[in-house]
Amino acid sequence: DALCDRIIAAGFESVAIGLIHSYLNDTHERRVRDALLKKAPDLSVSISAEVSPQMREFQRFNTVCANAFVKPLMASYLNRLVGRMKDAGTDCPVFMIHSGGGIISVESAIEFPVRLLESGPAGGAIFAANVAAAYGIDSAVSYDMGGTTAKICLIEGQVPKTSKTFEVARTWRFKKGSGMPISIPVIEMVEIGAGGGSIASVDNMRQIRVGPHSAGSEPGPACYGRGGDKPTVTDADLVLGRLDPDGFAGGTMQLDTDASNGAMQRELADKLGIDNATAAYGIGEMVDENMSNAARMHAVENGKELGEFTMIAFGGAAPLHAARLCEKLSIDALLIPPGAGVGSAIGFLRAPFGFESVRSAYSRLSHFDATAINAVIRDLSDEATGFARRGTSDGELDLECTAYMRYVGQGWEVPVPIEVRSYQQADKASFRALFNDCYERFFGRVIDGLDVEIVSWSLRATSQVTPPTPVARTARINAAQVSGQRRMFDAAQGRFNDAAIVERSSMKPGDWVAGPAVITERETSTIVTASRDAILQADGCLLIAAKADA
Repeated sequence: DALCDRIIAAGFESVAIGLIHSYLNDTHERRVRDALLKKAPDLSVSISAEVSPQMREFQRFNTVCANAFVKPLMASYLNRLVGRMKDAGTDCPVFMIHSGGGIISVESAIEFPVRLLESGPAGGAIFAANVAAAYGIDSAVSYDMGGTTAKICLIEGQVPKTSKTFEVARTWRFKKGSGMPISIPVIEMVEIGAGGGSIASVDNMRQIRVGPHSAGSEPGPACYGRGGDKPTVTDADLVLGRLDPDGFAGGTMQLDTDASNGAMQRELADKLGIDNATAAYGIGEMVDENMSNAARMHAVENGKELGEFTMIAFGGAAPLHAARLCEKLSIDALLIPPGAGVGSAIGFLRAPFGFESVRSAYSRLSHFDATAINAVIRDLSDEATGFARRGTSDGELDLECTAYMRYVGQGWEVPVPIEVRSYQQADKASFRALFNDCYERFFGRVIDGLDVEIVSWSLRATSQVTPPTPVARTARINAAQVSGQRRMFDAAQGRFNDAAIVERSSMKPGDWVAGPAVITERETSTIVTASRDAILQADGCLLIAAKADA
C-alpha cells in the first residue's frame, strides 16, 4: 500500500510491474496491479506475467517496460482512430497486424502494444511467403527495401522464420547486443541496410558512408525539390539512370536531376576528387555490399547458403537494387511480384487472425510429467484461441505448438515442433526423438548420455486462410514491347549501357526482355542487369533470372 501511494503521488501515467520468477507464479504481480487500480482506476498498468511470461528477467522486464511506455499513447491513438472511422461511417470492426504475423483486435493491441513492433515488415514477410507458396518454392529470402531501411527474412517451407526475441533501438545499427531486447513472438527479420532516403556522406577516412541518417519524406531526397540538400540513395539511383525524372510515380512527380547532381558534387565528388557518376556508383555499391554481407552473415548463422534460395523483392526501392544484390549473393532467380511497392499492405490482407501465447515452464525428460505438460498446453491453447476468437468466430483454428528444448547445462534452446494433443507417460521417448531430430538438423550430430530439458513453450492459434493458387513457371514466348532506351549504369560492368525501357503494364505472360533493361510501373522500377533476363509470369510476377552463359 505504501508503494502504491508513492507511485500515485508521483503522478505517473503508466506503470510496469516485473517481479522475479513471475513467469512461474504471477500471483504477486497481479496483487500489486489490483492494489494500484483500486487506488487509481485510470492508471495504465502492465505486468510482465501477461506481456511476456518467459524466463530471463532482463528480457522480460525490458519488454514490460516497453509495453508500459507506449501503452497510454497507443490507447489514445487507436481509440481516436476507431472513433473517427465510425464518425466517417465505417462501421466494420478494426483489426491490427502484430509482429508475429497474425491479426488481432484493437482491444488486444491496446493491452499489448509492444506486440505491434515490426508489424509492418511482418506483413511483407507474409506477402513473400504467399508468393513462395504459389510457386512451390521451399527456400526463399524476402527482401524489403523502403525509404529508411532494408530487411530480409528467411522463408522455408513457405513459412517465414520466427523468433521469441529481437532487439530495438540499437546504439550501433547492425551490431547485435547493442539494442534493447524485446521478448515477444516475432517474424524474424534482419535489418541489412539503408533505404531510398538514407543520406550518403564522406567519413574521416575519406570513405563513402550511407546512413543511418535519413532524409525522410519531408524534406526527402534532394531530387524531390522540397528543400533536401543531402545526397541520398534515391539521388544516386537517379544519377545512375535507374529512375526516370519525368516518369516517377507514374509521371505525377517530377524529379530534379540538377538538385541530385548538385548534392552529389558538393557532399561527395568535390571532397573525393571524383565525378558525380562515380560518386553515385560508390553509394550504390556501398549499400548493396553492406546488404550482401549482412544477408550472408545471417544465412551462415542459420546454417544456410543463400545461393540455393530464390529472392522475392518488394518495397519501393528493392526492385532497383535486387538484381545487383542477387549477383553478389550468387542467387540465380529473383521474383518481383505485382504490387511490390505496397507489398507489406498486401501481406496484411493475406494474414490470418491469430495469436501466439508463450510461457516458460521448466521440466526434464528424465522426470517426464505428462500431466504437467498437458496443463501447460491446455492453458496456452485457451489463451491463444481466446485472443484469436476476438477476430473470428467462424471455422476451425489451426494450432501449432513449439517446445524450446536443450541439453542440461546449455545456455540456449532449440525450437521443437510438437503436436497439440493429450500426452501420456509413454510419450517421453517421442519427445527425445523429436529433440534429437531438430538438434541434429541444426548442429549435425546429437550428444549421447546427456539429459534434455524443456525450458519454455509457445502455441499459435490461427484462422484458416485460402491457400494461393499454384502458378506454373512461364517460359519465353514473345519479346516484350520496348518503348525506348535509357543510359543506365551497370555496376558489374562498371559502365553506362543503353538499357531497354519496358512498361510493365504492356507486358503479357511470357513476354521477356534481355538485360540491361528497366521495367517501369507507377509504384517502382525494376532493374534488369546485363547478366540477366526478365520474363513476365502468368500471375504478373516478374522473374529475373541469370542468363545461362552468365
